[in-house]
Amino acid sequence: MMLPIYTYGQPVLKKIAKDIDKNYKGLNEIIENMFETMDKSEGVGLAAPQIGLSIRLIVIDATPMAEEEKSLENFKKVLINAQIIEEDGTEWYYKEGCLSVPGIREEIKRKPNIRIQYYDENFKFYDEKYDGIKARIIQHEHDHLEGKLLIDRLNPLKKRLLKSKLNNIIKGNVEVKYKVKFAKK
Repeated sequence: MMLPIYTYGQPVLKKIAKDIDKNYKGLNEIIENMFETMDKSEGVGLAAPQIGLSIRLIVIDATPMAEEEKSLENFKKVLINAQIIEEDGTEWYYKEGCLSVPGIREEIKRKPNIRIQYYDENFKFYDEKYDGIKARIIQHEHDHLEGKLLIDRLNPLKKRLLKSKLNNIIKGNVEVKYKVKFAKK
């Protein structure tokens, strides 16, 4: 089922998400719905806070980006209770967008290498390293679990320049091609 994506201004996007266990009610259905929502919204990652749930759950399917980046072919994951353990390397910029901040794409600086620990949908534990665009996708979604949006990574001047666009998102004065839940509608 397609779920509405919570947009900038929604309080759930600023909260630190809580860990869950394998008995979390409706977990498999939530995961399935998140994949469908992400796919129909043309995203490559989605964190549970973006659908209004303050839990540590991320789904990723970067297959649509595989044409431009071969390493993303079949990069599809469920990450539960994810924690980034290490980030290293020389920071690099990449233009990111976010389903919760429609109409805004900005150059975001991140480190290229990460080590992450998480559980999959069967609660099998993983401790893995990722680099490049895979690391960036995970970092972006992990930020949602920590109550951060891509705009929180911008310098204050850039954020001020985006203020009117951000206010329009809060008010619902932005064109979106997917189901959303605006803060003030």
